[in-house]
Amino acid sequence: MIVVADTSVLVNLCRIGQGNLFKDLFREVIVPPEVTGEFFRLAAAAPRFSGLKLPDGIREQSPKSLSRVVSAAPGLDVGEAAAFSLAVEIHADAVLPDERRGYEVAVQLGLHPIGVLGILLRTKSAGLLPELKPLMNALQRDANFWIAKSLFENVLRLAGEEP
Repeated sequence: MIVVADTSVLVNLCRIGQGNLFKDLFREVIVPPEVTGEFFRLAAAAPRFSGLKLPDGIREQSPKSLSRVVSAAPGLDVGEAAAFSLAVEIHADAVLPDERRGYEVAVQLGLHPIGVLGILLRTKSAGLLPELKPLMNALQRDANFWIAKSLFENVLRLAGEEP
């Protein structure tokens, strides 16, 4: 599976020591330079992401142009716009978006969005993680990643774990 990632998914999984999941789960992970730049700015400036390194095997590629549909979508930052444009251009199997607005735009573009929790579920389903609850707790505690209680419990149920 070839995916194009936005920044949040990368920094949050790296923050909890799970940057290796990208190469374990996906055949290829591609990011536009805007995402790489944002990743390194956060790693340099945000205390909770201090010192993070981009996971091995992630390839950088610029989109040839920004999609008109993406450019017209309100609420996207520069990294999201570049990532979605690149995903459409290369016919990526999925995109790893940041927030709710990113999910909505991805679906409008005909892309398959997979977020942080979706990555964790896929990884557990593939037998690469023994349990999700400790990682989800770490996301909330260490990365300040907000997960609604009902979503937290639903993801655990989907993973075959007790909420």
